[in-house]
Amino acid sequence: MPASYAYLGPEGTFTEVALRTLPEVATRELIPYVSVQSALDAVRAGEAEAAFVPIENSVEGGITTTLDELVAGTPLTIYREVLLSITFALLVRPGTRLSEIKSVTAHPAAQPQVRNWLKKHLPDVVWESAASNADGARLVQEGRYDAAFAGEFAAARYGLEALETGIHDAENAQTRFVLVGRPARPAAPTGADKTSIVVWQRDDHPGGLRDLLGEFATRGVNLMLLQSRPTGAGIGNYCFCIDAEGHISDRRVAETLMGLKRVCLQVRFLGSYPRADAGPTEVRKPLPGTSDEEFASAADWVTRCQDGRF
Repeated sequence: MPASYAYLGPEGTFTEVALRTLPEVATRELIPYVSVQSALDAVRAGEAEAAFVPIENSVEGGITTTLDELVAGTPLTIYREVLLSITFALLVRPGTRLSEIKSVTAHPAAQPQVRNWLKKHLPDVVWESAASNADGARLVQEGRYDAAFAGEFAAARYGLEALETGIHDAENAQTRFVLVGRPARPAAPTGADKTSIVVWQRDDHPGGLRDLLGEFATRGVNLMLLQSRPTGAGIGNYCFCIDAEGHISDRRVAETLMGLKRVCLQVRFLGSYPRADAGPTEVRKPLPGTSDEEFASAADWVTRCQDGRF
């Protein structure tokens, strides 16, 4: 397989900036793709070793395009995650004044992060979505739109200037990116890990979601993301994308996954990987019976009972 990483392009995206924080990129060819789907398809087709794409932001939650691509198609695995603080600049062709801006563009995930700024400064502007923020900058360069919300660093790449900088509706906004590859054995646990899965219910019934969440709660596994996504099988048919604290090698996490596998129509494992914030996995106390040692002790007791060694 080529020693290359695909990423959401073109050059000058926040995705590229986040990707370049990974130390191994010095030995990889970085190839921009026009969409999340095409970047992930490059991995599935063996054209790239891995793909680096946005999956969540702290303002709007999960990036639905990425989640839907991981839910469907040939399975892929998340190996790493990166958190990047996000602020936007309003990029324009040189000489453009704020009063002259009638149309703006950016990736759809950017709009909720600049909505209030737009309402205050450009209330009558027409918004058009772009494949990425950097692609929006390229479209401004070509004259298709008057302005784009993107990283200030993209201005020089596309011959634009930053008319306004430091734009954000929410302080300390962050976007989470993931490195996705073909399925392989997860890396060893670090003690600060995350496990991602997708689950499908067998049927729609009262308390169905509570039953799924109970598999986590009774074993002391904390959830970090829970988002429903339509399955395409009709109104009301949803699967659930879940991030949980811990690693699949942790007994409580492994037993949670086994419990879900028993009761769900389908479970897709998306990987166990180090948390970008390095936050240690903690078990809420008091909640007896949820440590790895207690799970191991209980399993040993069952084995002894089966052997007649009470």
